[in-house]
Order: sequence, then structure tokens, then C-alpha cells
Amino acid sequence: MFVLLSVRPSYADAIMNGKKRYEFRRTIFKAKNVQRVYVYSTAPIKKIVGSFEVQEIVKDTPCNLWNRFSRWSGMNSEDFFGYFTSRSVGFAIGVGSAQAFDIAIDPWTRFDRFVPPQSFCYLDNPL
Repeated sequence: MFVLLSVRPSYADAIMNGKKRYEFRRTIFKAKNVQRVYVYSTAPIKKIVGSFEVQEIVKDTPCNLWNRFSRWSGMNSEDFFGYFTSRSVGFAIGVGSAQAFDIAIDPWTRFDRFVPPQSFCYLDNPL
């Protein structure tokens, strides 16, 4: 199983260059067998820029996630806690072996009726 994840461009770059080793989410995929995550870099890029293997998924309070993973978060505490406002639980996706694409994929030419995912969507096949 594969997932397409919407990520802000600065965070997408940080994932691809190895500075961001955990991606944080308020909700997580229900499928347990997600092997690879494809990174859709949101506006103004609007392209699939690379992928990474899922190393682990950790569910915990935002405070505990920050205490454990802030060093590899690629973000500041203000942005982190702002993202988790009013949430008692969050998720950290461990980024394993990230691979930036030489040529980013334009999803509007790759998929029929592409709509950027709010957070993520499932893909049946690898890209």
C-alpha cells in the first residue's frame, strides 16, 4: 500500500534533504501496510517531489512527540504546537530512506481528475 501525502514545500524539501526525519500528522492512515509515502509539495510547487519509506508511526500526545522528536522535526516549536492546537493526540511518521525525484511528477498529467489530498490519500500502485 502506498500513500500520497500533502506537505508544505519547506517541509517537503527538508524531508528530501534529510533534515526532517519525522513528519507530524493530526490523523494517520488506517491501512497498516503502508510501505512508501509519496510527497506532494503543495502550492506553489504543486508536484510530487519524491518519496520515503515508513520507518515507524508513533502515536502520542503532542507534548511527548515534541520532546521525543523535536531534534529531527525540521520545524520550530511555535509551528509544531500551532499545528496541534486543540489536539490531545498526534502522530509522528518516521522518515526512512527518502528519495527525491530528478524530475518532479505533475499529478494533473499522471492521474485522471487529480485533487490534492487535504492530508493524504491512498495509491494502489507505486509511482
